[in-house]
Amino acid sequence: MVHSENAIEVTDVKKYFKVYYDRGVTLKDRLLSHGRNRYEKRQVLDGISFSVKKGEAIGLIGKNGCGKSTTLKLLTRIIYPNEGRIELNGRVSSLLELGAGFHPDMSGRENIYMNAAVFGLNKREIDNRLNDIIHFSELEEFIDNPIRTYSSGMYMRLAFSVAINVDADILLIDEILAVGDINYQKKCFEKLKEIKMNGSTIVIVSHSLDQIEKICDRTIWIADGKIHEEGRPRDVHIHYLYSMEQTRLEQFQEEHYQDLELDASEETAKGPNPTEKGSSEPASPTENSGTTSEANAVPEENTDEPPKEHIPSIAEKIKPLKHNFLSGSNKKRLRSGDGKIYFTEMYITDTNNEEKLFFETGSDIHVYLRYKTAVKDARGTLCLLIYRDDGVYCFGSNTFLEKLEVMELAQTQYLEIDLLRIPLLPGKYTMTIAIHDEQAINNDIVENIAAFQTFSTKGDLGVTRISSEWRLE
Repeated sequence: MVHSENAIEVTDVKKYFKVYYDRGVTLKDRLLSHGRNRYEKRQVLDGISFSVKKGEAIGLIGKNGCGKSTTLKLLTRIIYPNEGRIELNGRVSSLLELGAGFHPDMSGRENIYMNAAVFGLNKREIDNRLNDIIHFSELEEFIDNPIRTYSSGMYMRLAFSVAINVDADILLIDEILAVGDINYQKKCFEKLKEIKMNGSTIVIVSHSLDQIEKICDRTIWIADGKIHEEGRPRDVHIHYLYSMEQTRLEQFQEEHYQDLELDASEETAKGPNPTEKGSSEPASPTENSGTTSEANAVPEENTDEPPKEHIPSIAEKIKPLKHNFLSGSNKKRLRSGDGKIYFTEMYITDTNNEEKLFFETGSDIHVYLRYKTAVKDARGTLCLLIYRDDGVYCFGSNTFLEKLEVMELAQTQYLEIDLLRIPLLPGKYTMTIAIHDEQAINNDIVENIAAFQTFSTKGDLGVTRISSEWRLE
């Protein structure tokens, strides 16, 4: 029995699927291959346990294939666990696949009756809710048209409207909160908040951590079929994003080294060039000028002047870095320009010169760029732009605006940009880099070359953090 305070109880649930390698397709195949079917048992959930109180909203997060959607399907009883126990207390409404069961030749009104009946409503209950469903979907004008004439957005809005108007005690949602345009999405969020305030229990699976933080009281992070961590959404999300960042950097590094190996193998195939200067081979002892005593001599210390602090150059800062965003497959990014001046390296670090892609709001970001010139007299401007992942233009500047001059790029090859106390609130952002000459002709533009994320532990709301002073008397 479910505890009186809980709407959902999941106890030591395990779920696996059999993946067959030589399963027969026809009846003849099945008869001939009887007893010879080979399969692999894939463990999706490995003993997860959690409970959800009545009126509580929780979010399930984790990388693809970790078992989030399988957990929701188990809660809806679309599938059943191999081991363990799942108990629910109340009527369940699920938004796993919007519009599942809609008939394309039936009208929107007819599909409302059919879909609501799947959720357990009788005709009288559907009659009482019909106008609310149609009004929320904003499809009054098209409600008697066949579903096959609906756009995908209209289709999803009708299905969403049915699912949230059945007065369910438990609402299960799987990656479908991006319904319709931005105004309709806001409307859906407000409706979900209203449903929660009315005492319904909500379980959401989403890769949008921002959505979960706006609705949920608790987050459960599933990894490799087990619960890795659960707790306050903001705390769990920070740990989750750090883990994802580390994985991403490791993948980046692996791809980078593969590219280096390919480049090295191509150079080896060409054969050594004995006439080429600047060989990386170390000089042999016989080539060193001077005697052994001279080579081993220790210079006398100058005790009169204190040693000067060494300020590392940009080249020295870049040398230990490994994640060049302009290496390997990233060279194929959306790129344009005449190529007279072009970028060759890009790195992103924190204040300790450690490569990161995950920053707290208010911290500093360092961007390093290296470029080359294919013309003798190269004069121009270097640019950096930042966009949010939904396309919102957040920041843009260039060397002309910052230095108030056109740079002699032929005399330099590095640029370091310090983005100080970034005010961007939690979200995903991308960087675009560009070079153009004195006539504003584009030499090189690399769009969305690097992506990074921001987080905040201060509960900020909105788009950016603005310094403010608040007083009470």
